Amino acid sequence: MANPFSAVPTAYRVEAAGRTWYANCAWDAFGVCAALGVDGHVSASCPDCGEPIDVDVRDERPVPDEHLFHVLVPAERWWADIVFT
Repeated sequence: MANPFSAVPTAYRVEAAGRTWYANCAWDAFGVCAALGVDGHVSASCPDCGEPIDVDVRDERPVPDEHLFHVLVPAERWWADIVFT
């Protein structure tokens, strides 16, 4: 792992800069586009119901922007227990 990139396939696939990348989580999936400074496409699924979620990243913004990303743990404490987070 080299945040936001994953060295192994995950449920968070990002197509950006002419390649396919994997991210460690939903947050990191958007970070891939930010780290590369390019637009992209994020493919994932809802962890609750399994429905596919596809979001484009255009001009540093999600399209569509109707999805909600909820994290129970404040970002400053993510690495205290990253598996739970």
